[in-house]
Amino acid sequence: MQASDLLLEQFPVAVRRLRVAVVTETYPPEINGVAMTIGRIVAALQARDHQVQLVRPRQAGDGASAATGAGLEEVLRPGIPIPRYRGLHLGLPATRLLARLWARRRPDVVHIATEGPLGWSAMTAARRLGIPVLAGFHTNFHSYSRHYGLGWLRTPIHAYLRKFHNQARLTVVPTRGLRDELLHQGYRRIEVLARGVDGDLYSPARRNVDLRRTWGLAPDGLAVLHVGRLAPEKNLDLLLRAFAVIERVRPDARLVLVGDGPDAAALRAAHPHFIHSGPRSGVDLAAHYAAADLFLFPSLTETFGNVVLEAMASGLAVLAFDYAAAAEYVHHDGNGLKVPFGDEAAFIALAGDLAARPEQLATLRGRARAAALAASWDSVHDRLEAYYLQLVREDEAGQQAALGRLAV
Repeated sequence: MQASDLLLEQFPVAVRRLRVAVVTETYPPEINGVAMTIGRIVAALQARDHQVQLVRPRQAGDGASAATGAGLEEVLRPGIPIPRYRGLHLGLPATRLLARLWARRRPDVVHIATEGPLGWSAMTAARRLGIPVLAGFHTNFHSYSRHYGLGWLRTPIHAYLRKFHNQARLTVVPTRGLRDELLHQGYRRIEVLARGVDGDLYSPARRNVDLRRTWGLAPDGLAVLHVGRLAPEKNLDLLLRAFAVIERVRPDARLVLVGDGPDAAALRAAHPHFIHSGPRSGVDLAAHYAAADLFLFPSLTETFGNVVLEAMASGLAVLAFDYAAAAEYVHHDGNGLKVPFGDEAAFIALAGDLAARPEQLATLRGRARAAALAASWDSVHDRLEAYYLQLVREDEAGQQAALGRLAV
């Protein structure tokens, strides 16, 4: 049994109302895995009667002042656009403001989701005031750098991330594999906080024959889906090569691309016969998943990959590399297919093989949903509450010990 499992036995549910400051540089309606995860965490904290102070950059459509109510207080900060990440912003530094706010009304714990200037300010302010910090490791920025001609920054970015996270009382990561990797690289105090999937939203029941028809598919045609940012770090060249093999086996196959990003325009121009659906969310996104048959996920830069669980819950056969979410939830040739990390030849070969074997495709699709539903958001939120309580009680114990020393 892992230490985190023992922690859940000790604190299976929160036994006190907490005040949590959540600091993030991305948040819904922005579309990315970090925004989705943090949005769910904030909603769960509110539903469980905790007080949440959400600190984030101001988005288009936000009013001049922060919203309050229903256990939520928002502190909106100015931000600057992130190059090649349309619609996303880095929050500007705010150490003095946060220190002043938290000195006036102290949070029990500060949860920092992103490591940008706003996240660093939150870390500095919290440490200055002695408030325990839980930090989330959500994005492999050091892995992204080489895809943007900035490979020379990989080492300093990695050093910055390690320094940032080693200042936290606890860092949470979504998989055991990533925890072990970071511990080996000198990170300290790492625990696993998995991701969940909404099995009511993402479901085969949303399969829509009319949507498939708009994609130009016959009733028994093969819809191959990719959901995610259309950007260099997503290894889209491998997606195209794998689909070219599928097309040779199944000329009736169609590739459906859901998402946006810096490569979107070039993909539309080079491949007009693909289905370019653009960004989708909510029920609309769930319908796109359910209308497909095979999900190709060629990325090698994920910390988790929420889309893998969403595709499986929607009843799709998934082909991915053996790491992140696929390593945890895909059982090869049982409920999906996975290949060794970086083995592109094997990825392409399995894509073509699966397209040629509709009976295997049907078997994998039938088994995928059950595996995904084992990842419930409720269990994720239970574990997060237990981590918060652990930090709060350690902090209280430290304060009591300090008072005891003063009394002597």
